[in-house]
Amino acid sequence: MARRPMMAANWKMNKTVREAQDYMAALIPYASDAEGVDVAVFAPFTCLSEVARMAEGTPIIPGAQNFFYEDSGAYTGEISAPMLLDLGVEAVIIGHSERREIFGETDEMVARKAAKAVSSGLLPVVCVGETKEERDAGGMWEKVSGQVKSVVEVLGGEAGGGSIVFAYEPIWAIGTGDTATPEDAQDAIGRIRELLGELRGEDFASEVRILYGGSIKPENVAQIVAQKDVDGGLVGGASLEVESFARLIEAAG
Repeated sequence: MARRPMMAANWKMNKTVREAQDYMAALIPYASDAEGVDVAVFAPFTCLSEVARMAEGTPIIPGAQNFFYEDSGAYTGEISAPMLLDLGVEAVIIGHSERREIFGETDEMVARKAAKAVSSGLLPVVCVGETKEERDAGGMWEKVSGQVKSVVEVLGGEAGGGSIVFAYEPIWAIGTGDTATPEDAQDAIGRIRELLGELRGEDFASEVRILYGGSIKPENVAQIVAQKDVDGGLVGGASLEVESFARLIEAAG
């Protein structure tokens, strides 16, 4: 089946509310013209209210960069699914390598967040990927397959492939200027799709969108998204300027 591509902007810890307003105002015309591509903006918590408000009535999917898997409670500094839904947020990044590497998120935590997002009606973009050391040691697939399995095992049986997105992000290519070759991206993402088929069946696997993330930019995006199993990109630095991100959206169409 044909999967609808997605181009997702991850602002990380960038932009004030005013900067977010200016960005959204400039992005809306591009997103409105992007037929056949889902455009998502994953903003910091402080900007989410405005991003969601300005996205209303447009094709842009407003997303958060993280959340916690309990609805409420004594979890100082955390944000829950009901809080995100209350703002009009529709999607959330889960298990980004920076959350795993810097803030110690485990596969178990990521899996619980993914299951909670799906059951809450949020679209999770679940990040998986390996470090340079793991890749050089031949451990790429052991790491990535383990991350994928931990998530799929906790998803409810009724969850279809359209309820979750994966993003393969080789950690060695994030913010470094190094990029996996299109063949590297296809190899990893194709193997993830095969694994999803083994775990949940071919229908599920064929529906799941799998993005590539890791120093994706206008100069290399066309070759990457042309790969048969790559369904778009999770974009960091190249998404911070509207003109750059718009070129990525156009390439995904």
